[in-house]
Amino acid sequence: MRVVLPDGRVEDMRSVFWDDGVVMIDQRLLPGEFRLFRAESVEDVAFAIKDMVVRGAPAIGAAAAYGLALAAVKGEDLEGAARTLGNTRPTAHDLFFALRVVRERIESGRDPVSAAEEYAESVVEKSRLIGVHGEPLVEDGSRILTHCNAGALATLDWGTALAPIRMAHRKGKEIFVFVDETRPKLQGARLTAWELLNEGIPHAVIADNAAGFYMWKGEISMVIVGADRIASNGDFANKIGTYEKAVVAKEHGIPFYVAAPISTFDFSLGSGREIPIEMRNEDEVHFFAGSRITPEGSRALNPAFDVTPAEYVTAYITEFGIFHRSELEKLKRMAH
Repeated sequence: MRVVLPDGRVEDMRSVFWDDGVVMIDQRLLPGEFRLFRAESVEDVAFAIKDMVVRGAPAIGAAAAYGLALAAVKGEDLEGAARTLGNTRPTAHDLFFALRVVRERIESGRDPVSAAEEYAESVVEKSRLIGVHGEPLVEDGSRILTHCNAGALATLDWGTALAPIRMAHRKGKEIFVFVDETRPKLQGARLTAWELLNEGIPHAVIADNAAGFYMWKGEISMVIVGADRIASNGDFANKIGTYEKAVVAKEHGIPFYVAAPISTFDFSLGSGREIPIEMRNEDEVHFFAGSRITPEGSRALNPAFDVTPAEYVTAYITEFGIFHRSELEKLKRMAH
């Protein structure tokens, strides 16, 4: 990922990496401040995941993988470490996928750090391949809507939804990205816009409730989003506000793509109604930039995700290629 540092230097950096501990770009502070967060214990990693120092399903999985490696290096109980990390955020399937894969590798005798590094490398490669397969869908002149942040910050490098966009831009295609602000944590306004700015990709941040207006005006030609968990029938959970974008896109005949690696698919679930939805602290809704914006005494509801039925999805962009809903059984066989 191309990162423009506060002093003007440009570095290539992943959002999560190992350096005698787990190091993460602190996504809570962007874009105003660039700082690295160092986790020196499993509890530090769990805090980073829960408090959204690191976020995005694949990046959460990689952080958990490194967290297990950290526990093993310190001689701590892997089962307890996996339980601590698994109790952080319930919706992202990559978290549990990473814990299972890396724990099995460590318990089979693999060096813990190399096992975690191998998992992180696989996350990056899957993201790159999503870009390779998705880029042809992005035509020259495309005007793309995305929601939340499914870029390099969320996946270590490249991104899921942003990977095809990055590759299309690097191939010289003229594109424009509409960036939903993504209330209440503003991952679009703070993080996606920051990534696009660093890459020099033309874009504009819009209020979440403006997307329908631009679809109605005919200014949006496609939608690409990421996902946190995808059920076997194609229903998927993504950041709150995704469902309504999919419904309005279908009403206007706009293609709606979900970009995600196979680790995000939970084939044990029959439908999206079985996906656990994280409810976050209501203060994230009550407060903005440190000031309360709702009346004292009012309650707030704060689901972190919603579920979009598969009928609204044009296709799924994965590291294995592009799949339609009717082809997900074939993708399931690839997972095994």
